[in-house]
Amino acid sequence: MNLISGIKLYIEKMCTESGPGMKIILLDKETTSIISMAFSQSDMLQREVYLFERIDSGRSNERLKYLKCIVFIRPTKQNIQLLANELRNPKYSAYFIYFSNIIPRTDIKYLAECDESESVREVKELYADYLCVNPNLFSLNIPDCMMNMNWLPDALTHSMQGITAVLLSLKLNPVIRYRAGSQVAQLLAKMIYDQTTKESSLFDFRANVDGAAPPLLLLLDRRDDPVTPLLHQWSYQAMVHELLQIRNNRVDLSERPSVPKEFKELVLSGDQDEFYGNNMYANYGEIGSTIKQLMEEFQRKANDHKKVESIADMKNFIESYPQFKKMSGTVQKHLCVMGELSSISNKRNLFEVSELEQEIACKADHTAQLQRIKKLIADERVSIDDAIKLVALYALRYERHANCDTSALLQIIKSRGGNTQIVPALIEYAGMHVRQGDLFNMVRITDAVKLTRILIKGLKGVENVFTQHTPLLKETLEDVFKGRELDPMYPAINSELVPFRRPPQEVVVFIIGGTTYEEALTVHQLNNAGYKVILGGTTIHNSQSFIGEVLSATSGIQFKHTKSMLKYCSPDNL
Repeated sequence: MNLISGIKLYIEKMCTESGPGMKIILLDKETTSIISMAFSQSDMLQREVYLFERIDSGRSNERLKYLKCIVFIRPTKQNIQLLANELRNPKYSAYFIYFSNIIPRTDIKYLAECDESESVREVKELYADYLCVNPNLFSLNIPDCMMNMNWLPDALTHSMQGITAVLLSLKLNPVIRYRAGSQVAQLLAKMIYDQTTKESSLFDFRANVDGAAPPLLLLLDRRDDPVTPLLHQWSYQAMVHELLQIRNNRVDLSERPSVPKEFKELVLSGDQDEFYGNNMYANYGEIGSTIKQLMEEFQRKANDHKKVESIADMKNFIESYPQFKKMSGTVQKHLCVMGELSSISNKRNLFEVSELEQEIACKADHTAQLQRIKKLIADERVSIDDAIKLVALYALRYERHANCDTSALLQIIKSRGGNTQIVPALIEYAGMHVRQGDLFNMVRITDAVKLTRILIKGLKGVENVFTQHTPLLKETLEDVFKGRELDPMYPAINSELVPFRRPPQEVVVFIIGGTTYEEALTVHQLNNAGYKVILGGTTIHNSQSFIGEVLSATSGIQFKHTKSMLKYCSPDNL
């Protein structure tokens, strides 16, 4: 179950089916990102694709009849219309059309009628309607999927199509389970079920051998675990996203004055950068020592290159120079990124802030934590964004505590000019009235399994104060693979596939409201232990994008659960 190799196979197929000769590829906004995350421009050049054009932007009317055209677009109404206009007045010798998802027959018929010059050679569906970030992680790049706590219609359709494409590209026909009580999860589950039923011939994969349980699609709601996206992360990929932001595997450092010109935009792809691929899940400390080793190896090779005395030395130098040059670029790139992470961490006092964030997320100690939060958020060295996150975590954990003092903390935020409406919005979005499951282990525990798990967790002690938190997703997936009863909490929508007592072998998890790189690390660890899990989300959040999602989802609704914070709310929510 490797998403990147799946997308690569589809793109290879497009390039080979169009035959030899110079080609142009016609894309839309989404498919441009899909291709650029799987292949570099030089990879595409090797496949004789010399030009990239967007179907939805202004293009010249020059006819280039010596070029073949590969069209790779999403089957949206707008794209179909733009393609129809192109076929009425074709600029290229032949068209090979690939849609990234299921396309209605009526649209095919309409395109055929527009192709009067008969320049179309091929029309196919290739199920590559998602962005593959890591081999086991995908995103749909939908930054805000809800408004008034309900789906935005376009986001719902796009999510259904994206998940359907993942299932088809992995050849899975799963049991669909969703988080009970979540309207957004139930609605998405129903739409995916309707699509798989309607296109049943496409989902007719071989039956499970030896009575193995069918695969599982698990639709979760971000609102069950609002803590994970708020915490500061210390693994490499997650930390880069939190502090510098990764967009489509690219990091934009153009605003950072200390970065050399050639590193203003960096590509961070585990598939194209071996060092990053091996170390994306390593923590900050490990990365530092790994880069030091890489640096020492590079210096050793650089010294070897200085000793060019004989013809044999020259020959070795020429042969090894490309690797040497590549290694030099890798060392400089990651040193540059680590330098930025280090300077931001020190400037924002993140070690102290992060330690307190983890304490709030993992331990209940109200009085001591309240004093520490008051002291830290009043400190000017702590950025206002970090201060708001500390108050948000406190408000989530102690929402119903007898001495909860969120209002006093918000007063300090207000005096520093911070946006106080974030905290009440977060409680409306993911407070105790919404969450299912036990995020902070505060319920009186009657379940023996859960009690044992918590006791063991307590006995083990903490290896690292900065990484003691584990996402709720880990607990959920452990329940799935241990074959525990999922039913009241995660009902199945296609229950005829359910009477299997064995746990599923393959699981696709989709988080509505966005996933995080910390959850991707959890999935990576499970896959290393021999399980098969793919994780996806409407987007991949860092703390700032998650706060944006919360404000967007709660805009326009009346706040009913934050009466004590009314003076800090937005006027729209009163």
